[in-house]
Amino acid sequence: MLLLPLYLRTALIVLLLLPLNSCIRLLLKPGREFEKYSPPPAPDYAQAGNWAALPTRHDSADAVPRHSTLRDEQATATVDVFFVHPTTYYSPRNWNADVRKKWLNKYTDRSTIRQQASVFNATGRIYAPRYRQATLFSFLDKEPNGQKALELAYSDVRAAFQYYLAHYNQGRPFIIAGHSQGTDHATRLLHEFFDKDNKLRRQLVAAYLIGFQVKPNEFLTIKPCADSLATDCFIAYNTSDAGHESPIFQPSIAVNPLTWTLDSTLAPASLNRGAVSIRFKHVHPNFTDAQIHHGQLWVNAPRLKGFPHFPPSGRKALSYSRHIADYALFYMNIRENSKARVREWQMRKQ
Repeated sequence: MLLLPLYLRTALIVLLLLPLNSCIRLLLKPGREFEKYSPPPAPDYAQAGNWAALPTRHDSADAVPRHSTLRDEQATATVDVFFVHPTTYYSPRNWNADVRKKWLNKYTDRSTIRQQASVFNATGRIYAPRYRQATLFSFLDKEPNGQKALELAYSDVRAAFQYYLAHYNQGRPFIIAGHSQGTDHATRLLHEFFDKDNKLRRQLVAAYLIGFQVKPNEFLTIKPCADSLATDCFIAYNTSDAGHESPIFQPSIAVNPLTWTLDSTLAPASLNRGAVSIRFKHVHPNFTDAQIHHGQLWVNAPRLKGFPHFPPSGRKALSYSRHIADYALFYMNIRENSKARVREWQMRKQ
């Protein structure tokens, strides 16, 4: 779950109260066409500063909830994790973020890298590139501008992944993971590098494609994970409050993170190994149930401090607080499951 700055929290509240188009024009839409501004320079991934997380240095991906017994185990990990962070740039000033902006990098690191990428630090060595992410409005734009901004963002993610393969991977197995915009780019990576490439597929343990649309027939050869130990497959889901039919990210497929199956049976909160709130202080077991409903993951999560909640507005608005909690609500389940899949992958290869 991300700790949103005050201006964005205000923006989201306004989005729930005003007609959508008016809000977007007021708060989010860049003032110029994509072609009329010069994008920031592409990051050089040979420079460590252009990575939000590297296993060879101390960074936010090393974090664990403060009042817990969890440990960062990257130093002894035998696999890697390539993590693509979600949108942390909401400004209407430009269509794409500048990775040289220290304030943006600081926000990215203390939010998604700490609260999402860290879920994998008991499983693998985490590599998370900074990239010229598309601003939030790109996903709502009906003109070519948004798509061009997303193409530019993907070009960075692609370059980072190629650099990772050439200089860091050294033939190790790995997990691909992302959230929201990061999952959009991670899904494209799977299409381009894995769906038809059996050689590279042999290194893929699994992909966690969370918080974005992943269609049931998204890939030619890579299938949804059917159980908790399946490998060479993908996990996808989008969280919303039970009873809230959100049109966002539909049609999509969902794997229940409490059972790791495609079954639509309600999974009780007793299967929830632990959620982690914005403050990243405690692990909260038995926090919420989960049930797959028409490609969405419905939850009945309590409204506690540190787990923000915006009630559905009746205007088919996205239950945004649940979207940003896609990882947080199931933090321990993802942490333990990724380790289990790695063990299973290693046993099969041996």
